[in-house]
Parts: sequence; C-alpha cells; structure tokens
Amino acid sequence: MAIRLLSGIQDLAASYDGFILDLWGVVHDGYQPFPGAIEVLNRLKAAGKGTLLLSNAPRRRATVAEGLAAMGIGPEQYGRVHSSGEEAWQALKDRADPWFAGLGVACLHLGPERDRGMLEGLDLEEVQTPAEADFILNTGVDRDEETVADYEALLRQGAEGGLPMVCANADREALRGDVRVICAGALADRYAALGGEVRRFGKPDPAMFESALGLLGLKDRTRALAIGDSLATDIRGAERTGIAAVLVTGGLHAAELGLEASGDRLPADDRLVALLDRENLHPIAAIPRLRW
Repeated sequence: MAIRLLSGIQDLAASYDGFILDLWGVVHDGYQPFPGAIEVLNRLKAAGKGTLLLSNAPRRRATVAEGLAAMGIGPEQYGRVHSSGEEAWQALKDRADPWFAGLGVACLHLGPERDRGMLEGLDLEEVQTPAEADFILNTGVDRDEETVADYEALLRQGAEGGLPMVCANADREALRGDVRVICAGALADRYAALGGEVRRFGKPDPAMFESALGLLGLKDRTRALAIGDSLATDIRGAERTGIAAVLVTGGLHAAELGLEASGDRLPADDRLVALLDRENLHPIAAIPRLRW
C-alpha cells in the first residue's frame, strides 16, 4: 500500500477512536510544544477521541505529566499519559517476574538527577559503584554532551561483574531542540555488547502498545492510530502490535530525508520510500510535524 503524504492529521481523525502520540519529537522538542501540537490535542478532545501520550521517558508517568504541565500542556488537553519508566518501576516494585525477583536490592542508578524519582517507593539500597551493586538501573546520561564512551569504564566493570541492567528507556537517541543526544538505550546497547544482561522497557516492545490500548479502553486495535517520529521505536512497535501508524518526518529522520527538523516540508517521495523499504516498515501516512 502506498504511503499517503499529508500536511496534518485532519483527514485521518474520523477513521480512528484512539490516538497514541509519542511525546519527545512529536508533541514537544524537550523544551516546549511544537507549533500546532496543542491545537491537535484540543481538536481530538473536542471530537470525542481518546488520546494517550506514550513516552519512552525513564520517569514515572506522574513525573512526565508534571513536565508537560510546565510546558503548558495540561491534563485537560489529553486523556492519559504512560511511560517506559512507569513500566520499569512497576516491574521493580512487583517483582512478579522471576528475573526481577532475583535482582537483589543494592541498586546503582545510572542517570541524571531528574530521574531519581524512579527510586522512590521501592525497597532498594542505592549504592555508588558497580562493586557494591546487585544491579544497575539505567535511565540515561547525566549531561546532553556526554557519549557512550564516557561510560565505558563503568559499563565494562558492571558487565564483567555480571550485574544485570534494567534499562528504563529503550530509545537510543533523541532531539533536544536541534541537538541530538544519546539516551539510555545507547548505553544498554554497549552494555549488551560487553556481555551484560539487559532488560529494556519502552517502545518498540509491543507490551507498551498493549498498555496503551488498555489505557485507551480500546478492544479493537484497528480503531487506534499511533503517531511518532522514530521508525525504530514508534512505527516498528505499532506495526508489531497491529496498530496503524503515521510517521512524523520532521523528527529523528529529518536529516536523512533531506529536511529541517520540525519543518513544514514533506520529503521527496522516492527518498521516503527508500527509507521505509530499508527498514521494512509500512506507516499508512507521513506528516511533516504534528498539526491538524
């Protein structure tokens, strides 16, 4: 099926009851909402559509909602919010999975101060070195300018010590404004390459999309539409779950498609088709950014 190139989602809205929207790269740029994004949320709500903001943020969903409110995106403008951090926190809290039951309690948190809410409410002892730890909780890098190489010694020590890693954000990279930064998934990739054992949370895991359907109250997945800017996480995860998807071309893949980030132009058809063929993915439409 040929992909539709659209200026916005207006022509698609009537065909779906629930909308699963990626946050970073679609609704906001890490600092502020994209132009037109809040209008989309308002129009979907006015039309009686369900909206679920689904993020790979390594933070609990209440914390994600607080961050949205600080950007001017209030709870009155969307239905629900869910995050990979929430899924990871619940797994650490419940310990229902035998893998999690065997983790121990001495936790080395690898990530910035803003993610420390992931430790709250859990029966854990925070430690400072791999030698003291039973496992690593990976929420990303401390500073945007850091690289995976900056963490090589710590990752190598953990892997050689046999420490399991819980990765609370499967994303490998994101755009903060116009700057590309690495995420927890990039550290997890290196850890696995060093022989470390990793459990990842977040898109493209179908479990995230199944949670989204549940939160939307949708039993018929053909009535849901996912919108995201990452082929690897948003589009692949939706496709694996049998959910139609729309690619925002002005996000992570903008440069590859010859576009400016968050711009208004759509890519050349042949360039987009080549990218989708390479990734073997089939979104139903592409839009330059989230707008009506």
